[in-house]
Amino acid sequence: MTIPAPSATCVLLSGDEAIARGAFEAGVLVATSYPGTPATEILEALVQYPEIEAEWSPNEKVALEVALGASLAGARALVSMKHVGLNVASDPLVTASYVGVRGGLVVVSADDPGMFSSQNEQDNRHYARLAKIPMLEPCDSQEAKEFTRSAFEISERFDTPVLLRITTRMAHSKSIVELGERMERTPTGFVRDVAKTVMVPGHARRRHELVEARMNALAEWAESCSLNRIEEGDRGIGVICSGIAYEYVKEVQPKASILKLGLTHPLPSGLIREFAEGVDRLHVIEELDPYLEEQIRALGVRLSHEPVSPRLGELSPTSVARLLEAGKSAPRAPLPDLPPRPPVLCAGCGHRALLTVLKQLKVFVSGDIGCYTLGVQPPLEAMDTCVCMGASLGVAFGVEKATGRSDNIVAVIGDSTFIHSGIAPLMDIVYNRGATTVIILDNETVAMTGHQDHPGTGRTAAGESTHRLPLDELVRAIGVRHVAVVDPYDMKQSKELIQAGLRRSEPTVIIARRRCVLLDREERRRARRIDVERCVGCGQCLTHGCPAIFDKTPEGEKKKQVEIIAQLCVGCNVCGQLCSAGAIVEEPDSG
Repeated sequence: MTIPAPSATCVLLSGDEAIARGAFEAGVLVATSYPGTPATEILEALVQYPEIEAEWSPNEKVALEVALGASLAGARALVSMKHVGLNVASDPLVTASYVGVRGGLVVVSADDPGMFSSQNEQDNRHYARLAKIPMLEPCDSQEAKEFTRSAFEISERFDTPVLLRITTRMAHSKSIVELGERMERTPTGFVRDVAKTVMVPGHARRRHELVEARMNALAEWAESCSLNRIEEGDRGIGVICSGIAYEYVKEVQPKASILKLGLTHPLPSGLIREFAEGVDRLHVIEELDPYLEEQIRALGVRLSHEPVSPRLGELSPTSVARLLEAGKSAPRAPLPDLPPRPPVLCAGCGHRALLTVLKQLKVFVSGDIGCYTLGVQPPLEAMDTCVCMGASLGVAFGVEKATGRSDNIVAVIGDSTFIHSGIAPLMDIVYNRGATTVIILDNETVAMTGHQDHPGTGRTAAGESTHRLPLDELVRAIGVRHVAVVDPYDMKQSKELIQAGLRRSEPTVIIARRRCVLLDREERRRARRIDVERCVGCGQCLTHGCPAIFDKTPEGEKKKQVEIIAQLCVGCNVCGQLCSAGAIVEEPDSG
């Protein structure tokens, strides 16, 4: 990722990069995040500005609390996360609304309509109403930069955190951005005011009154603020929209009259009524939930279409055109007739070796969020549940409690995910005398979102050396007596350790440590090949789904014919451990 020099006038930026630029220009001093697509690149861009203290936090709750602390010390602070991350941060978010700010505080939520990299497609616009904070929704990269700057001004003017909500399409699409200069600000330092910053019930009751008064003031301001605007056009059709939906509307109905809402909480009720009275047909276009539609109908405004909730997936120009023409949602477009290309674990991934062992053991596997979740797919099919970050341990323990047995239950969780939200459920297992076997798949990075660092890597977001959290010592401190570290490439030892854990009547933690193969380029082993003279055609080498192994068996043949693609093979020899015929051997040394 390349951030343009401040001397440049206009540059091409993604929405994420533009938000980072807006934070820079607004004088932000502290930025925090936990990696999560589609928000990851915001902090990756911010870390390149030396004026900003940018950090990866252990989880989103911590990230928001650090940003809030910076704000209370008078600095402008930004915290970014994907939509499900805001669930984790919702506890401090709602109370931060009562506390308010000193320096501006902006919370970026990157929603994921269509679930391109998520376990749900919740609509985080509802969080603005829940927390009673203003919400801004930009439509392109230029607005993403400008709205970020505006969000800090609103935050300080109204003494409130501000939610900046974008979506995957906004986050990753690029458009031209005009750059501005940085506004330098000196933090005031923390000023003691317990009635504002200590939320005991007596203080919180009085702060709630201020929150309600603030929302009334924001609603009045929303009627005339420049973030909301009417674009006059054909009065035969009027459209109310926000965010990326505005771009689709402009594409398919460029002559329509449009009420573009940049501030979507609170809504400008007077402006909406004024716009509605000036058009013959009125439509609301939005992704996911009928967030705008329900509130507009509640104002007594009549729309020219029936309610179309529930909404599924992303909008597109095609679906918007159909909605405007027929007043109903478009069916999902049929997928083109192409070969399926599901995501797969990389060739040589240590997760694949460990999951292969679990498949052989035929145990219940409680899964988590990470690359290893791909183990649910054929041919591995070694994952039975996946709910949210850190849930694997709690779900596994719940199954143990319900069934009264632990000899067939394993929880798997990644190193970053364990630090994010797996420590507490492990304490629960120990405290409540469970016996669940837990495997921490430690690949020394946050791989799925692009190899970010975390407290277990010993590097900061800026790549600087720092304390490396020792997972084995942490687990022992929690009270787990049986802790082992294993190289997942050693399938025999992995199986023995798991079987020993399943036999115990107390918890076992196995740390399967193998650096992500994409970061392990310097440790390239000699590729493997099939010795056709020894091969018996059993197909066992295909059972773990390595993309470097190609099944070239002619249709109708029972004996498998297999080839290893040397350019993809990393020489892990997991397939060799599966081959009972000894037919998988090293490629000859080309040197």
